[in-house]
Amino acid sequence: MRVVLAEDLALLRDGLTRLLEAFDFEVVEAVDNGPALLPALIRHRPDVAVVDVRLPPTFTDEGLQAAIAARSQVPGLPILVLSQHVEPLYARELLSDRDGGVGYLLKDRISNVAQFIDAVRRVADGGTAMDPEVVSQLLARREPLAVLTAREREVLGEMAEGRSNAAIAAKLFITEKAVSKHINNIFTKLGMPPSDDDNRRVLAVLTYLNA
Repeated sequence: MRVVLAEDLALLRDGLTRLLEAFDFEVVEAVDNGPALLPALIRHRPDVAVVDVRLPPTFTDEGLQAAIAARSQVPGLPILVLSQHVEPLYARELLSDRDGGVGYLLKDRISNVAQFIDAVRRVADGGTAMDPEVVSQLLARREPLAVLTAREREVLGEMAEGRSNAAIAAKLFITEKAVSKHINNIFTKLGMPPSDDDNRRVLAVLTYLNA
């Protein structure tokens, strides 16, 4: 599985490269600045890109901007953001794109290597990997979520992390039947019509964040 990596800290960039390669990923290019990231993504069209948000020269949001620009030229390009910060504006734009895998993890909240590798693989396979803190910060900025109950917001957050009904039930200590009821209520309140598309579970959050 081919990876493009964007990280400005040399030790972390080298460490991530070695880690990914130890799990049979091929790091085809590792860049340390924003201007180099976009052409690398376009040139290699990797199976997944692992991207820091704040890269030189301005250390603001170059990583996210490059990721969004790359997906406009290579639709569905899987992007996993790995950062110390949540950048709400560009994060919503990236996460609301329905085409291809996306993820947003906070560096200091990754508890083990297996968690990180699983997230990389999930995004490469077209799935979603979301840190609960990222979901919480993005949802907190959307006042219309007041139409949801506290429990529905909890379920919505778990859905955005890609958890199944069974996993949500176990996490929140409720029954799967209760989870299904909450999810149906969420879909109704967010104006999402009945559909056989399972991606609606994630899009219920991501579409609303972009509304």
